[in-house]
Amino acid sequence: MSKTVTVLMGGFSAEREVSLSSGKACADALENAGYAVTRLDVTRDIPALMAALDPRPDVVFNALHGRWGEDGAIQSLLDMMAIPYTHSGRLTSAVAMDKPLSVQLFRDAGLPTAQHIVCEIDDLRSQPDPMPRPFVVKPAHEGSSVGVYIVQEGTNGPDYANWAYGTAMVEEYVPGLELTVGVMGGKAMAVTELRVTKGFYDYDAKYTDGITEHLCPAPIPDSLTDACKDIAERAHVALGCRGVSRSDFRYDPETGRLIILEVNTQPGMTPLSLVPEQARHLGMRFEELVSWMVENATCDP
Repeated sequence: MSKTVTVLMGGFSAEREVSLSSGKACADALENAGYAVTRLDVTRDIPALMAALDPRPDVVFNALHGRWGEDGAIQSLLDMMAIPYTHSGRLTSAVAMDKPLSVQLFRDAGLPTAQHIVCEIDDLRSQPDPMPRPFVVKPAHEGSSVGVYIVQEGTNGPDYANWAYGTAMVEEYVPGLELTVGVMGGKAMAVTELRVTKGFYDYDAKYTDGITEHLCPAPIPDSLTDACKDIAERAHVALGCRGVSRSDFRYDPETGRLIILEVNTQPGMTPLSLVPEQARHLGMRFEELVSWMVENATCDP
């Protein structure tokens, strides 16, 4: 009998549409791989969710993104129900979604990071420039570059009056290359360089076809490739990740400075996503990737 898998997708975060795309791609691939798949669009109705998970599937494939899906919330529920699920556990998920806390753990592990401060939005409204420009303003607890702004010299910056993301993290801007590394089972996959044709690597650049060019493997020196892979593997361990994660970097060729920005504990699995692309580079079909994730799913006691 084939293993039963329920794919959680959609949800109610700012990344709902991305999650629906990831969930569909993963569910289709799992069906092609021979699993018995149920697709479940998650709402705030927790009793309905628990009813939909009865009888319990062998594995939950968590294709949710953003708050409530990758911040430890759904992981806690699945842990309570003793249902194995893909990606990292509840504590790691919560820590990785908390950008200031995860950066502190990177520093504790000796990994290079940018300088930052944490600001309440009222403070930013009264003092729009808490550090010298250029700098980056990002929500402290969101993913997929939702709400991220780069404040350059001579620009007005974000309209903080309409800020809807709670606490902000203000970080020094490091110019140069955008690099990313997938980690699978603790082993770095590849380094991809992301070249954006307009603006920067924000939400639209990540999920709109044609805006960003993916260069995999990145055309960078072997020494830089090795450094990115090493840091990504160490960050994966520092946060206690399992399954697949993806670390994002900035590299300044002028100074040779390399910094890690964040770790995504549930990387996107859309047709434009980076981890599936790196898997293809390694000769792994998408069906093999998601099957590996299912077969390595677990939950916390």
